[in-house]
Amino acid sequence: MAVRALVVALTTIALWGSVPAALSDGDPASDVLIGESVFYPYGSKIPPAVQTRLNAEVSAASRAHFPIKVALIAAPADLGAVPTLFGKPQRYAAFLDQEISFADIERLLLVVMPGGYGVQHLGGAAQAAAASLGKPSSGHADDLARAAIVAVPKLAAAAGHPIGAITGASGARGGSNALKAIVLAVSATVIAGALFTLRAVRVRRYASRGNERRGHG
Repeated sequence: MAVRALVVALTTIALWGSVPAALSDGDPASDVLIGESVFYPYGSKIPPAVQTRLNAEVSAASRAHFPIKVALIAAPADLGAVPTLFGKPQRYAAFLDQEISFADIERLLLVVMPGGYGVQHLGGAAQAAAASLGKPSSGHADDLARAAIVAVPKLAAAAGHPIGAITGASGARGGSNALKAIVLAVSATVIAGALFTLRAVRVRRYASRGNERRGHG
C-alpha cells in the first residue's frame, strides 16, 4: 500500500505539468475565468507587484458591485483553438463571453490585447469609456497587465461603481498556481507518509529477522 501511494503521488506531480498544455488545446482563458477573475498568459513574466496590483483592482471592483473578469492576451498561442482571433479583441470578447457565461448570467468582461480592448456587458457608459482607453504601451504581457490596471477603475467609475484608491493591494496570481501549490503540498504529504510507512515496514522486518536469528541461536 505504501509503495502504491508513493507511485500515485509521484504520478500526480508528473501529470500536473501537462495541465497548462492540455488546457491550451481549447480556450485557455475560458478554462481559467470560469473560477478566477484574471487570466494571465501561460509562461508570461509579469512582475509579481504588477500581478498583485491588477488582482487588487479587480477585487475592489467586485466589492463595488462591478465583478469584471479580465483576459490578457499577448500572443495567438494564448487563444488555444482560436488563434485567428488574435488582434481582434472585440470579436474574441464575444467568443469568450459565450464560453464563460451560463444560466443567464452575463459576465462583465474585459479583454486586453496589444492592439486594444474588447468588452462585454459593461453598459453604455462603460462601453464608451472602453473605447476611449489608450492602447497598451507594448504587446508584452506586463504592459497588458498595466493597461488593465488603468482600465478597470475607469470602467467601474463609468458604470457608476467607483472603487476608490487601492490602499492594500492583495491577491494571488491566479487559480492555476494556487491549485498547483495545493496539489504539490498534498502530494508531498502523501510521499512523506509513504516513506515513513516503508521505513516502519523495513524496521519491523529487520526486528523480525533479528528475533528469528536469536531463536535459532
